[in-house]
Amino acid sequence: MAQHYDALVIGAGFSGMYQLIRLREQGFSTRVVEKGTGVGGTWYWNRYPGARVDIESVEYSYSFDDALQQEWDWSERYAAQPEILRYAEHVADRYDLRRDISFETSVEKAVWDEESDRWTVTMLSAEGSETVTASYVIAATGCLSMPSRPHFEGMDDFEGETYWTSSYPREGVDLTDKRVAVIGTGSSGLQTITAIAPVVGELTVFQRTPSYAVPAHNGPEADRLREVRPQYPAFRELSALSPLGFQCGEDNPRVMMETDPVDVRAELDRRWAVGGLCFNSGFEDTLRDQAANDLAAEYVRDQIRAKVKDPEVAEKLCPTTYPIASKRMCVDTGYFEVYNQDNVSLVDLQETPIERFSAKGVVAGGTEYEVDVIILATGFDAMTGALNAIEFRNGEQVLSEKWEHGPRTYLGLMSVGFPNLLTVTGPQSPSVLSNMMTSIEYHVDWITRLLQAQRAEGLTRIEPRPEAEDNWVNTTNDLADLTLMPQASSWYMGANIPGKQRVFMPFIGGVGAYKQIGDGIATVGYHGFDRA
Repeated sequence: MAQHYDALVIGAGFSGMYQLIRLREQGFSTRVVEKGTGVGGTWYWNRYPGARVDIESVEYSYSFDDALQQEWDWSERYAAQPEILRYAEHVADRYDLRRDISFETSVEKAVWDEESDRWTVTMLSAEGSETVTASYVIAATGCLSMPSRPHFEGMDDFEGETYWTSSYPREGVDLTDKRVAVIGTGSSGLQTITAIAPVVGELTVFQRTPSYAVPAHNGPEADRLREVRPQYPAFRELSALSPLGFQCGEDNPRVMMETDPVDVRAELDRRWAVGGLCFNSGFEDTLRDQAANDLAAEYVRDQIRAKVKDPEVAEKLCPTTYPIASKRMCVDTGYFEVYNQDNVSLVDLQETPIERFSAKGVVAGGTEYEVDVIILATGFDAMTGALNAIEFRNGEQVLSEKWEHGPRTYLGLMSVGFPNLLTVTGPQSPSVLSNMMTSIEYHVDWITRLLQAQRAEGLTRIEPRPEAEDNWVNTTNDLADLTLMPQASSWYMGANIPGKQRVFMPFIGGVGAYKQIGDGIATVGYHGFDRA
């Protein structure tokens, strides 16, 4: 007979670990399934050179245990991947989480049984296939965990080394004095390029779309920790109610187009000097008024021009085809300056597209670029990719087929037709438009309270009502359409995946507003859900 659990959690990243902690506290039998050999999720898999968080470390951390946040010393304002992974491992050790985690195990299929109100879950590990049942399945699969791996003609012909940033060798790669090509200039590409430029012999960057990037002004974090630690509870409460899930001092954001241009420039200068993703938070119309957006965008382009000595290269690095912040902003630690090095060159794929790989390198625009190593920073099938990779089935209905034309959820937590399947930071929640740690903790706490309520009331099944899901999908789409966000061919829209329906997937209404909605729905007995 198959082993039964109250809850099966998919993924042992920050979502899955915290979900395990909370369910254990409430006495729910819980098993976590993790494809990797260790905890950490995104920070387990993404080991490429320069990998670093783009939210300040004091915010990109758990808040549920004050002793934990008091004892962990962050070394940098923006922690690098090794430090974040050590933090995740510290949490796993501190709460003895590994005993309930099955590593090197993937969920292949989950089938809902209407008679028993249970999921039958098929898992695969090195030891073979295993089937268990669970009253609830909680997908903590992450928003950026399914790599996008486009195929280039001739990839198998290349005689050098090929690496993907999404699965970079754990032991690292010695790139000293080698000729290296990097394909992709999103966040992973920028971080990789910045990190390897000083050590490689030659670096050729293949850029399809330039990125807006603001400086990190990274540095030691000791002073910031001393400032925040005494007031952590109040600090976290403010973050949880803020639009982005981290604080940007936007209590009274101004309207750029109603502000004196001298004051606009002063505020942009101030935020540029501070650095980080709060750059766009000073004016409330940046993402809804094209004229305001153009001013902010031109400010950043001017900064790029000032950093890059070659005017022609600088213009190629200046984004012009989409509104600023309509794609994920990058936080850089000297990215643009690398193009001043003699060993770095830029290939604009808009002018000279990649034709194929050859035995010696990459052919673009009729020119063969000979390299020893190719690093592909091609991103992820964001938000829905990891969920669609698992066969969630209820009778004839399969989740990936239902979502063929875009995700359909209620609150980003559940989808009609799939009872007792919950998603942490799923599509149509703030997720990737927020500090993921803030959103993770909110979702996990919300799910835990729901399961407590189900148990207390003797209920075994919960599913959104179709009209509630329709309303939420429409709300998510309508809010996005009030902004400039859908104008970009971004992974927010699924535009980086060939054949994927272009739909704006995150909830753009803000973390604080989302929390108020979620709390209200729970307070009135989970309005919009059918419970039995």
